[in-house]
Amino acid sequence: MAKIFITRKIPEVGIKMLRDKGYEVDVSEKDGALTKEELIKALHKKKYDAILCLLTDIIDADVYDAAPSVKIFANYAVGFNNIDTEEAKKRGIVITNTPEVLTETVAEHTAAMILAVVARIAEGDRFTRAGKYDGWAPMLLLGMNLKGKTLGVVGAGRIGFVTANIMSAGFGMNIIYFDIKKNEKFEKKTKAEFRENIEDILREADIVTLHIPLLDSTRHLINEEKLKIMKPTAYLINSSRGAVIDESALVAALRKKQIAGAALDVYENEPKLADGLAELENVVLTPHIASATMETRGKMSEIAALNIIAFLKGNIPPNAV
Repeated sequence: MAKIFITRKIPEVGIKMLRDKGYEVDVSEKDGALTKEELIKALHKKKYDAILCLLTDIIDADVYDAAPSVKIFANYAVGFNNIDTEEAKKRGIVITNTPEVLTETVAEHTAAMILAVVARIAEGDRFTRAGKYDGWAPMLLLGMNLKGKTLGVVGAGRIGFVTANIMSAGFGMNIIYFDIKKNEKFEKKTKAEFRENIEDILREADIVTLHIPLLDSTRHLINEEKLKIMKPTAYLINSSRGAVIDESALVAALRKKQIAGAALDVYENEPKLADGLAELENVVLTPHIASATMETRGKMSEIAALNIIAFLKGNIPPNAV
């Protein structure tokens, strides 16, 4: 009987699928993410055949050494920057992910963050709850209209595309975008205009939204120098990976009102926030929940399980990366 370890509680659908196949499934009982040391200790307990891991797990050579019998790590995420894929390749270990399933959900959350920050929703909520509201005032918490404004999309993949479509069709925004190559489908659907470098996006856009993977080339893509290019009335949105922004530089820019505001769902050193970020009024912060709907998280659980089932049957998993 194949043995599977799941590093954290996930929606039951995937766990049930694995157990219904007759596999022995162990789920971490810790309330929260395992440290690497805790994960290694858990993997020493049994001779596992597969691991279903999460973004919060660091999967590297030390972990591979701790579980030499494991030949598949099924990541419960679209991204897999938590996994040393090069080392996995050397060892003949298969890595899988859960692509496409969260596209609409993350795009909708991105749109919600845009609305929240430009209309000062979260700020207004805090203001009202604190008892500061003493009646309508013509200059109270003025925001920004979206119609006719320019949305700059950095990364024209699935999520960037759907976000642009929501903001174009739903709110009448003009779309410009930057990616490593032009995307004709993206342009046709959203009437987007391509820009050959990110600096043009930052210079022109009223709102910049980031939809890029975390790579060596994208780490701190948005830094002190890049933030200075943005309009003082512009907003920065990030629902991709935290480390694509130099968070300390962003805090400084927000403090100086160098840009109007930001909305973040991901952070450079999660769950820790850069010093001063939480105290700023001109930023909306959500706790990495852009994909957090019952439908999406359940589907992710199902896809991760299907990847493991396919592999254990001797087939190529549908989402091998």
